[in-house]
Amino acid sequence: MAGVVCFRPGARPRFFYRLRLWRGREGERRSFAWTDYRDLILWVHRQLDAPLVWVWDNLNVHLTGELTAFITENKDWLTVFHLPSYAPDLNPTEGIWSLVKRSLANFAAANLDHLVRVLKRKLKKIQYRPHLLHGCLTETGLSTEP
Repeated sequence: MAGVVCFRPGARPRFFYRLRLWRGREGERRSFAWTDYRDLILWVHRQLDAPLVWVWDNLNVHLTGELTAFITENKDWLTVFHLPSYAPDLNPTEGIWSLVKRSLANFAAANLDHLVRVLKRKLKKIQYRPHLLHGCLTETGLSTEP
């Protein structure tokens, strides 16, 4: 799962996410590739129709040469900052994952499809509750104000 929390002064916060299911099939990728992250950035850019300031943790795929080249090629609308190593307390998206995990406490899925349905429902609820998204930013101590 990959998620993006977007904040703009004077506007409601937005949350976008992508899921990757791994069913253990031969040749199937377990995790997101750099192209998945690139596609996520492009999708968010199209949805917001605005320049992006992207803040990332130091996940190894975020630092690949291909993704760095993509960022460089799109520097007119994309600026990327990397959080310090081991600083999840500065990442508002970590607050989202915490909310999701808490909402799934004591949940037993019948199968993978059931888990995905419930997970998507939980994520959609978070998407439409701006106070929760603002709370995730507040928890970091960061602000959208200059």
